[in-house]
Amino acid sequence: MEQLPKDPIMLLSFINTKLRNHYRDLDELCQDMDADRENLKERLAAVDYHYDEGRNQFI
Repeated sequence: MEQLPKDPIMLLSFINTKLRNHYRDLDELCQDMDADRENLKERLAAVDYHYDEGRNQFI
């Protein structure tokens, strides 16, 4: 997870772009990037963004 942005808004933009362009879901992204799914969700929830599986993005 060292390659992920530290700033939560930059992280949001980075993750949503990756989800839109490269991954079918959050699990695939986390596996490929060796990222902790729950930690990622917690970091984005701290700025009031939550993963929507149907849209495959944090909203």
